[in-house]
Amino acid sequence: MRHGVHRRLATCVGDRENPVMRKDVDHLPSIQQEELALVRQTLMDEFAVAIAGATQPWKKNGTIQKVILFGSYGRSDWVDEAANGYQSDFDILVIVSHKNLTDIAEYWYVAEDKIQRDPAIGRPVNIIVHTLDEVNDGLTRGEYFWVDIARDGIALYELPGVALATPKPLTAADAYEMADAYLTDWMSKVDAALEIAAFCVSKGHDKDAAFTLHQAAERAYTCFLLVRTHYVPRSHNLKFLRSLAEDKEPRLVAAWPRATKLDRRRFELAKRAYVEARYSTNYEIGADDLVAITNAVQDLRDRVETVSREWLDVLRAKVGIAS
Repeated sequence: MRHGVHRRLATCVGDRENPVMRKDVDHLPSIQQEELALVRQTLMDEFAVAIAGATQPWKKNGTIQKVILFGSYGRSDWVDEAANGYQSDFDILVIVSHKNLTDIAEYWYVAEDKIQRDPAIGRPVNIIVHTLDEVNDGLTRGEYFWVDIARDGIALYELPGVALATPKPLTAADAYEMADAYLTDWMSKVDAALEIAAFCVSKGHDKDAAFTLHQAAERAYTCFLLVRTHYVPRSHNLKFLRSLAEDKEPRLVAAWPRATKLDRRRFELAKRAYVEARYSTNYEIGADDLVAITNAVQDLRDRVETVSREWLDVLRAKVGIAS
């Protein structure tokens, strides 16, 4: 069941609370606590392997400074309905001591792969990696994504003396100006990708159509995340982006049907298209699949525009700008 999913629309503009970050996960069922312990340990172990034998000082002395659980499992409004095709992901922020250590392919790919394949971890895990300076810069700029983590996150691990900056939330006027610009820019990019996909379909270029539909969906999620949080991860993983967006806005869930195996297979086709539709001779997608994915992406686009404009209305009212 959902746990208070409508508890909070988003971080309130002007919210200046800066609580001490929690360190316990007692609010979670024991199985989830055990899974998080495995996730944390795998991250720590594989990072140690990745920097072993290093000679460069930044790498040799590299450290994980914090591992933070954020999102629905931090707020206690997760969803666990695996039988119905919907299950909240664990969202993990890893803070490291040097910018170079944020390279996913170089330092975190093995850990991610092991976590994904571990049968003892029963739900998807998303990992973002940043330096403390990057996180604190976001906090001092008042970016909602980081402010939410500072408020709701749970430190699964942290080095002594490593502190997050005091959040300085954006003014309503600045938040509105940024969100409005993001919406205008990214909606046009979504529409362009949908137009290109339709052209590819008309010419029988099914793989190109699948790739471009992936791009349209990725841009739609990017649009929403930038409007609502001012942050989007450095990722093309559609499932990860979907998870972050749906965590903020449950109405986006309905864009991708997931009740049947066919529904879930079609989302996987869209997700895999970013790489496989371009490079794999084994990637195949049928006309019915393209129609269904096109409909889902168009629905996603419309939902993103609707909820984003509602958010702009909220910000506009705070600024005192007439509709």
